[in-house]
Amino acid sequence: MSRKNDPAPANSFDPYNADRPLMMKCGCGRDHSAADHQAEAQAMTAESYSRDFIEATLVKALFPSEPLRRRFLQAVGANTARAAIASLLPLGALEAMAQDTGALEKKELKLGFIAITCATPLIMAGPLGFYKQQGLNVQLNKTAGWALIRDKMLN
Repeated sequence: MSRKNDPAPANSFDPYNADRPLMMKCGCGRDHSAADHQAEAQAMTAESYSRDFIEATLVKALFPSEPLRRRFLQAVGANTARAAIASLLPLGALEAMAQDTGALEKKELKLGFIAITCATPLIMAGPLGFYKQQGLNVQLNKTAGWALIRDKMLN
């Protein structure tokens, strides 16, 4: 019984399609015009796009080798792969936790960071108002290394 034809969700990334490379850009492989593709992309909500992107990123992290991912999906099928990955990281439960609107445990935060590219979201969240939007007062502390951050956290 071939599992290659398991129904897969119609999303931009489709990490469970063993017959197609997992790309983090448009690679739908379908035969339609650019206008049809654009209309389909606009119909997708930001929330569903984000969910699909996160799931595709998770699959890519679990299977960094494209041939390995394809062999796994061909062997077990898309639905079994979804169930196995959901048992490792239940995205639905994480989404529910993220929607929890209870009171914040702490509103005053001190964050230590090293000035490298991956610190950009921490740095830019203040001027863009993201911290205030979430009810946080964040003080950023630029440090020279990880040991200093660790030591400040322990004090």
